[in-house]
Amino acid sequence: MNARPPIPLVVVGGYLGAGKTTLLNRLLANAQGLRIAVLVNDFGEINIDAALIRARSDDVIQLENGCVCCSIGGRLAEALVAIADRDARPDLLVIEASGVSDPQRIAQIGLLDPAFRLNAVLVAVDAAAVHDSLRDPLVGEMVRQQIAGASVVAVTKTDLCDAGGAAAVAEAVGTIAPRATVLAARDGHMPLSVFIDAAMPAPTGTGLLQSHSGWHRSTPHTGIRSIAYQTGRGFDKARLRHALSTLPVRLLRAKGLVRLAADPRLHEVHVVGGRMRMRPLAHGGAGESALVFIGAFDAAGADSIRACMASALA
Repeated sequence: MNARPPIPLVVVGGYLGAGKTTLLNRLLANAQGLRIAVLVNDFGEINIDAALIRARSDDVIQLENGCVCCSIGGRLAEALVAIADRDARPDLLVIEASGVSDPQRIAQIGLLDPAFRLNAVLVAVDAAAVHDSLRDPLVGEMVRQQIAGASVVAVTKTDLCDAGGAAAVAEAVGTIAPRATVLAARDGHMPLSVFIDAAMPAPTGTGLLQSHSGWHRSTPHTGIRSIAYQTGRGFDKARLRHALSTLPVRLLRAKGLVRLAADPRLHEVHVVGGRMRMRPLAHGGAGESALVFIGAFDAAGADSIRACMASALA
């Protein structure tokens, strides 16, 4: 009779650059008094997403170096136990999966503890890039399985395609995930009810004891690696833009916080799908520059990335 009610849990997934961090920051800005804890995983040794979310919340737990469902599942389980043991539990726990994670497998890990109730597996889909991603022989099956495991699909960046293109994305998503609710997330905005109201049944299968089926078990991140570049020096803005747009490797995603020589503020940098965004960090910030690059490259390619970054320093 004294048992506490379970903590609502939402897993937010989606391929690299689909807009997961923007969705979370919009949620935190519209929390309406709810205590929201966010657990952020990043595919790399520096957790850029956690730094961008921490500006909106003081309850951010970060896990780096791998995807939570296959590389650091034990650390995820430990973090969940710690949250469940708190005297003052959060009203909602959101797990942001890395862009190469299977969000449904992460949901299964969360369901191992009855202290949590799975409300949704929300997968962000980049309207301007999803068709190319699905056709890509390197990542296409990964993206397809992420979408297939969703209970809610948030179609992002609809401003980058026309009405016909957005409709085609919705149709493609509906074919892959016919039971999912498909919503447009304009500038990352989603109804709060998506996170707190709907509860979904447990995923099928046996959680961590599941057989070795699926892309994550058979071909985990084949050909995909990440490297980090950190420096205490400032970048020349024009040279940095040029370097990021002409990297001699197949880049899937780059993101980071950088300091420019002529500006004391930290700037957030995002590169994905041939698009680049660089803007001052909304809540200031201090520290050295740190960038993470995710792509299909070998050791020589990693060295070329570091050389390009060095050439962009002021």
